[in-house]
Amino acid sequence: MKRPVLSVLVVEDHPTIARQLVGFLEGLGWQPDHAGTGELAIRLATTQPYDVVLLDLNLPDLDGLQVCRAIKAGAPRNVPVLMLTARDAFEDKAQGFREGADDYVPKPFDLREVALRCEALARRGALYQPQELRVGPFTLMPRERRALYGDAPLALTQTGFAILLMLCREHPHPVPRSALVQHLWGATPPASDALKSHIYTLRKTLEAASGRKILATILQLGYRLDLEPPSDA
Repeated sequence: MKRPVLSVLVVEDHPTIARQLVGFLEGLGWQPDHAGTGELAIRLATTQPYDVVLLDLNLPDLDGLQVCRAIKAGAPRNVPVLMLTARDAFEDKAQGFREGADDYVPKPFDLREVALRCEALARRGALYQPQELRVGPFTLMPRERRALYGDAPLALTQTGFAILLMLCREHPHPVPRSALVQHLWGATPPASDALKSHIYTLRKTLEAASGRKILATILQLGYRLDLEPPSDA
């Protein structure tokens, strides 16, 4: 049976363990992101639709249980949280489940078991997730990273899809440029103005699909989708 492609946030401050997890998940063809602090983990998990969060409880800035609570409260979907920790006493496990964790794997762990548990949690979580987001002429399928304009598929990069998803979720409100930068790159944005390039590519794709300018720039703020049909007057 073909394994699903999962989007996973790895929250782990130990460099060696983080590299092992990310490398193993990439080897499965999955799409892992990494956060080495609780603050970055919360920012990523509350702005991007991950299938699973792998959460180490011993983080340098915030307690993992606090991070779990924040993710469960603010994530755009009910993302499953798999705890990875050396805290193996019963009370530690019980407290983690009370704070919203969905499963628990003690350290040291077998990477293969972690992957199997991720798949099980993702299947369980998919039962409670909306399969589509519909905004005006757009239909977005976050789990599949696919988007339609009307009935026609949009040829988007992964970054372009992430931008469009955020714009659709915030519509009709504008999305600040700073929020998009944090959404895409967290605390380490690229040195060049990469967002401008991605916005340009996305804008051209949407114009080709719609036949008009649909991605508006709000001066000194950011961007929003202009979904109102043009007036004939």
